[in-house]
Amino acid sequence: MSDSSTTGAGAVDAAIAAGIDLDGSPIPPAKLDLYQQVMAKESGRQRSGVSNSMRSRIVRIGAKHFPQEDLNKMLAEADFAPLKDKEIAYFYGGK
Repeated sequence: MSDSSTTGAGAVDAAIAAGIDLDGSPIPPAKLDLYQQVMAKESGRQRSGVSNSMRSRIVRIGAKHFPQEDLNKMLAEADFAPLKDKEIAYFYGGK
């Protein structure tokens, strides 16, 4: 895959759909099968609302890119609930 296809939110989804890892190597069938099995279950799960899903994604991904204090401030400014103790412990090691 070219460099432009290895960045951004859709890069992993596109690679999975193609069965090719970002480095160009094939994804083993057993890994693809398990992923597809789990995603099929997830696609049938009842959702609690878009706002909750957005917050979950912001926390999960934001914790990789922002210090805890910054992410917490951004959540508050956007009128989302602040980081929960369990999220802090998981994503920031309880620091």
